Amino acid sequence: MYCRERPAVTAVAPALPLVVIPVAAGMGDHEQAAFDAFVRARLPELLRFGRALTGSDAAAADLVQDALERTLVQWSRLQSREQPEGYVRQVMINRNISIWRRLRRERLTDELPDRGTRDSHRDDELWQAIRELPPRQRAVIALRYYEDLTEADVAAVLGCSVGTVKSQSAKALAKLRTRSGTFSEVPLVRPGGSA
Repeated sequence: MYCRERPAVTAVAPALPLVVIPVAAGMGDHEQAAFDAFVRARLPELLRFGRALTGSDAAAADLVQDALERTLVQWSRLQSREQPEGYVRQVMINRNISIWRRLRRERLTDELPDRGTRDSHRDDELWQAIRELPPRQRAVIALRYYEDLTEADVAAVLGCSVGTVKSQSAKALAKLRTRSGTFSEVPLVRPGGSA
């Protein structure tokens, strides 16, 4: 976990005690109210997306907290405040890749980290397989299949071409299918019901 000075806190999000809504010095009441409303409305989805990126509830909460602090600093400059979620998601993806690179270089261990609440065996196996994907492929899988975005939307969020999204998705799915016989037998179905 990184350590830096955090802004003052206005409130703890209900039922999510690990993420706080930051306050920016010099921000007007109207802007702060808009930011607070955005956070309260989108926090569960951002935490879900963070878990898809990191594979951990605690790391997801840290990632969301960091992304919200960075977004707060830029809040008055965001061009489309009606939909700032794309900006927050991009910050989360970039920070996750940076953290992953830093941690990957710093330490390797033979011991498995402590686990939180235990899912079924199949879910654990899938999350482990997703964690082993490179960060960019993991981001594509999280956006495309977990968040159910179109290939064009994923490309817009990641700042790449649709072809890159398709190739990264194909590579990631191939790795997931070869990782375990369990996944090779089951076709991947998106939440909308299409393959």
